[in-house]
Amino acid sequence: MSFFAILFALLIEQARPLAASNPIHAGLRAWCVSVRRNFDAGTPRNAWIAWSAAVLVPALLVVGVHWWLLWGLGWPFAVLWNVAVLYLTLGFRQFSHHFTGLRDALEEGDENRARQLLADWQKVDASELPRSALVRHVIEYSALASHRHVFGVLAWYSGLAALGLGPLGAVLYRMAEFVSRYWKERPASEVQRASVVLQAAAAKAWMVVDWLPARLTALCFAMVGSFEEAIDGWRFHAQHFPNDNDGVVLAATAGALNVRLGGEALNARVDGLAQQGFTVDASVGNSAGTPGREPEVGHLRSVVGLVWRSVVVWMLLLALLTLARLLG
Repeated sequence: MSFFAILFALLIEQARPLAASNPIHAGLRAWCVSVRRNFDAGTPRNAWIAWSAAVLVPALLVVGVHWWLLWGLGWPFAVLWNVAVLYLTLGFRQFSHHFTGLRDALEEGDENRARQLLADWQKVDASELPRSALVRHVIEYSALASHRHVFGVLAWYSGLAALGLGPLGAVLYRMAEFVSRYWKERPASEVQRASVVLQAAAAKAWMVVDWLPARLTALCFAMVGSFEEAIDGWRFHAQHFPNDNDGVVLAATAGALNVRLGGEALNARVDGLAQQGFTVDASVGNSAGTPGREPEVGHLRSVVGLVWRSVVVWMLLLALLTLARLLG
């Protein structure tokens, strides 16, 4: 059932992408704001209560509806519910328009527009980035976005759906990622941001939730790219940043494409991990990045191919597992 739910969700999302400003996502943002206001007292105990309420309550609600539909109305209604939830949590079109705009601007030689698009997407200062750094940042952010919006969701959904928990994994993964990012920011409508304790709890929880999916994504990139280089980059980075999930994905991406990544996107994680209480080798933070060729605009199309080949691998694996279950 999970294979067909994922397939239909991806097809629908490609044909009719979800708008950035939609009532479902707005409601979840309001829920996270409400939880923070009511539970964030600046203590570790309250921080974990707040995280559990923000992440687990929506996930349990979704799986409750799944079970009610499955046992009350039948499996076709449960499949439709899974497709609807995956449509909201899984998909390329939630970030691909940013990538397409940046790629077109760089291919046309309009670096000023590319800098503005990158700044609008990631809320970073890109005003002085040279062309090669622009390309590198686009590759890095796109690889991470594909992991968080596609492969991480696939991993959690597939694993828990096989245990009869329906779309619980997809919601848990996306909500854990969202609160770790949202509570670090201070939205314009908020007087103050979340406490440091709550931010740290959300970051640690997200690191645990994303640990296995990040390594599955890295393995998948290695399988469809340059395998030896990707595994070497992954191994080297993991030795110095054992808790850095994003770094594992980026190191594998760099090796799979034989392109130099790192720079600010990887080195900035040294400070972030140290602030969260994790041990890192700070000497690596001063490196020039991963081995490989200097990023060029042509590598952007290679990234697209890498991601889509990885999707095909995931779908083939799920199809084989589904076939084995049907025949068994």
